[in-house]
Amino acid sequence: MVIVKRLFDLTMSLVLIICFLPLFLVVAISIWMMIGGPIIFKQQRPGLNNRPFSLYKFRTMTDRRGPEGELLPDFQRMTRIGSFLRKYSLDELPQLFNVVKGELSLVGPRPLLMEYLPLYNLEQIKRHDVKPGITGWAQINGRNSISWDERFSLDVWYVQHCSFRLDLKIILITIVKVIQSKGINQADSVTMAKFQGSGAFIHEEHG
Repeated sequence: MVIVKRLFDLTMSLVLIICFLPLFLVVAISIWMMIGGPIIFKQQRPGLNNRPFSLYKFRTMTDRRGPEGELLPDFQRMTRIGSFLRKYSLDELPQLFNVVKGELSLVGPRPLLMEYLPLYNLEQIKRHDVKPGITGWAQINGRNSISWDERFSLDVWYVQHCSFRLDLKIILITIVKVIQSKGINQADSVTMAKFQGSGAFIHEEHG
């Protein structure tokens, strides 16, 4: 299963990079003109067995700060081009290069923040027993519109039932979900609320 999954990931990601190369260029130029540099947003995320790697995304927010130097709320930093990219998940296209490097799979639990690692309970931490993915079981069952408990439960279920057939099903449903633009954001935020381990949440700041 691991070898087949890796060969599939590598083949499909290379094919998609080649097919989407014109789109990569259009998005990159649009970001440069409307937001400025850097075009790519990089952030450390935990991968397989909690090992950190740099996740790539197209930049969607500005770095606007308040009078005290603090980053402004997400909704004030989100740009028009950024909202469009997130609506259709185009901001995640650079993650295909993470797949080529072997840091991500096409399908798996989404890589979250490094600071979440000590907050997981013994069940939730199992989500890192497989390689993280661009899309996953939680993404096609609610994405950012479901609670953290539901999301982690779905991630662990995937870890316990992962198969090549399930991966294909998730990829096909993901295509439909992206076209429908369902579950991108929570009702009161442009990003997912930040997990703090005990039911208390604040809003995540990222680009």
